[in-house]
Amino acid sequence: MEKQINSRRKPDWLKIRLPMSSSFTEVKSIIREHNLHTICTSGDCPNMGECWDAGTATFMILGDVCTRACKFCAVKTGKPGIVDLEEPRKLAESIQLLKLKHCVVTSVDRDDLKDGGAAIWAESIRQVKDLNPGTTIEVLIPDFQGDTSLVQQIIDARPEVISHNLETVRRLTPSVRSRAKYDTSLKVIEYISKSGIRSKSGIMLGIGETENEVLETMKDLRAVNCEVMTIGQYLQPTRKNLEVVEYIKPEVFANYQKIGLELGFKYVESGPLVRSSYHAEKHVV
Repeated sequence: MEKQINSRRKPDWLKIRLPMSSSFTEVKSIIREHNLHTICTSGDCPNMGECWDAGTATFMILGDVCTRACKFCAVKTGKPGIVDLEEPRKLAESIQLLKLKHCVVTSVDRDDLKDGGAAIWAESIRQVKDLNPGTTIEVLIPDFQGDTSLVQQIIDARPEVISHNLETVRRLTPSVRSRAKYDTSLKVIEYISKSGIRSKSGIMLGIGETENEVLETMKDLRAVNCEVMTIGQYLQPTRKNLEVVEYIKPEVFANYQKIGLELGFKYVESGPLVRSSYHAEKHVV
C-alpha cells in the first residue's frame, strides 16, 4: 500500500459538516437541556449526527478521571472521585429520555477500585435494560487488568455486544497505552467470544504502524474469534497527546475492510472517520 505523506494539516476527507435534521436537533436540545453526558458531544465525534439520526448515542460512566494516562486519549488522569451509586439509574433515565434504539456505554479505567468498577458496570446494564426493554446495548469495557471474573460480571448482565479495544498494534502498545498489555487485551476478547456474546475490538491508524502490523493485528483478533472490528484514523486531541504520524487515505481503509471480511469478521467498519461506536446499532444482529 502507498505510504502516506506526514502532514499536520488535515486532508479534505477528514472535513465534515454535521447534519441539521429534526432528529439531530431534538437530541441535541435534550442533551443540553438536561445536562446529559455523552461521548458524542464531549469527544466532538465526527459521526455524531449520523449516530443520533440512527437513534444511537454513547455514554461514559464511572466519572471523568482515569487512573491511566494513555498517550492517545484526552480524558483527565489522576485520582478519581467516589463512585456515584445512583449512576446506573441516571444512565437508564437518560437513555429513556432520548428514546434511543441502541446505546453504547464506555468508562474510564478505575484501577483504584477493587473490582475495577465491574459492579457498577453490571448494574448499569441491568437498569438500562429494565427501564428500556426495547433498547439494545453495546458496552466498551476496560481490560480489568485481565481478571476474567470481573469480565464475567459484565457477561452475566447480558448486553448484546461487548467491545474491548486493542487500540494499536503489538509493537506500539507499550508506547501508546498506559499499563495495558496487548496479550491481556486479546485474553479479554477471547473470554468474551467464548461466552457467546458478540465480541468487538478496534484500532487507530496513523501513529506509526505498518501495513503488515495491521494485518497481524486483524489475524490476532480473528484467532480469538472476535466478530466485529473498527479501524479509524487517529486524530491528536490536544498538543499533549501523540502526534499524528500520517493521514491514511480512504482507499487504504477500504482495502483493510475487504481483507477483514475475507478473514471472517462479521462486520468491519474501516474509514478515516470511523470510531468505536460507528454503526454500532448494526453490529447487534
